[in-house]
Amino acid sequence: MNPNNLKYSNNHEWIGLEVNKEKAYIGITHFAQKELGDIIYLDIDDTIIGTEVQEGNVFGTIEAVKTVSDLFMPVSGNILELNKVLLSRPEYINKNPYEKGWILQIKILDIKEYDRLMSFEEYKKYIGE
Repeated sequence: MNPNNLKYSNNHEWIGLEVNKEKAYIGITHFAQKELGDIIYLDIDDTIIGTEVQEGNVFGTIEAVKTVSDLFMPVSGNILELNKVLLSRPEYINKNPYEKGWILQIKILDIKEYDRLMSFEEYKKYIGE
């Protein structure tokens, strides 16, 4: 996934829409993983698969050496898949948060929520780059 083709939330999650717009992937941004430092644990209950999570709600936590942060849904969606590799290898998020580091795969419930998210250029301004 190319960061230029993703949308961004003010909570530092990214979302990438598949070409057919049926599914989307969610992860944390490069900026977020850099701020967190070495990621050591991802806490997302796998019973989340098949449930609906509303925009802005917490879907799990991410733990780094320095801190623990909540993970927020950038859009409302039905959870299709959890990247289970990250449960045992959370450091992949530090290596490449946009490829191996996707956390959830969802079906978006309201495309208007997606459309309201920031572009890459808007996100860069938001984080002061």
